[in-house]
Amino acid sequence: MTKQEKVEFVITTLKDLYPEIPIPLDHKDPYTLLIAVLLSAQCTDVRVNQITPLLFAKADNPYDMIKMSVEEIKAIIRPCGLSPMKSKGIYGLSKILIEKHNGEVPKSFDDLEELPAVGHKTASVVMSQAFKVPAFPVDTHIHRLMYRWNLTNGKSVAQTEKDAKRLFPKDTWNDLHLQIIWYGREFSPARGWDLDKDVITKTIGRKSVLAKYYKNKK
Repeated sequence: MTKQEKVEFVITTLKDLYPEIPIPLDHKDPYTLLIAVLLSAQCTDVRVNQITPLLFAKADNPYDMIKMSVEEIKAIIRPCGLSPMKSKGIYGLSKILIEKHNGEVPKSFDDLEELPAVGHKTASVVMSQAFKVPAFPVDTHIHRLMYRWNLTNGKSVAQTEKDAKRLFPKDTWNDLHLQIIWYGREFSPARGWDLDKDVITKTIGRKSVLAKYYKNKK
């Protein structure tokens, strides 16, 4: 299989499996998505979706958020982990949105990445899911699968994103990054991996990954 054939196989298989693509994090607008993505760092989406309703019941916009103290925010979001950093980031970015962006989430990678606690991945998720701008946010699932599929060298998340954008057509990025995440969770997890159910890796996977899998199964 050529690399192009592998890419087409991935796109076709994922489209068949996930014709309708659910959004992992519950939100109602760009601001609540931004906060949810920030909270998801080193935290499961399930846990974030349990905590955001409690936070958004008190503040679902930057104006109400800065009426709360950092300590109040931290107390609510503590179950998501990294609460000292995340609470300061939520308060700080909310203040900046009011002061610099009229309370609106900016539609710009540069402006988003200038906000406290907002990195490239968070900005990419917001740009793709809130504003439909082509982006390819790379999380642990995408990084793992792109390596397993021999579509990147796995050296860094930045390299994985670069390779994904080079290989996959731009008009597929926004759907594809979500489809890969769902596929990774369902069929190609880091632990408890059953290769027989993982049709993509079984078909196009890196030989060293397949050899290691079968060796560990003996």
